[in-house]
Amino acid sequence: MKSILNFRSLALAAFCAFTSVLASAQPQGLPATKEVVIGISDAYVPGGFDSEADAYVVANGIFPNGCYRWKGAEVKDVNAFNHEVTSTALVSQGMCIMVLIPFTKEIRLGKLQSGEHHLKFLNGDGTFVEKTMKIE
Repeated sequence: MKSILNFRSLALAAFCAFTSVLASAQPQGLPATKEVVIGISDAYVPGGFDSEADAYVVANGIFPNGCYRWKGAEVKDVNAFNHEVTSTALVSQGMCIMVLIPFTKEIRLGKLQSGEHHLKFLNGDGTFVEKTMKIE
């Protein structure tokens, strides 16, 4: 009987020690993230939009590692027919898989007037990709 009590006490002590180690190993929150402007390699501009439909493009690029996560794109209307698109990602701080990760994202432009629109996809390093879109 005494050996069973000693075993239970020992098992309880080991369990308490193990759970305290696990609790101290848990992160105290999400890793810190920062927002960065990312580059767009190319964009596909579908045809057939009219002034009543929401126009969109499909942009693609490559994240430099696994810590990057798509956040979104901001579309700035310079004027009625010129638009600048800036794409952003969230980058988490910490250990990352160090491989290039391709991405493809749809970017909504909204309703545009009839005519030829010039789209400029701005990259974070001062370069850009330019495309045109015809709205009927």
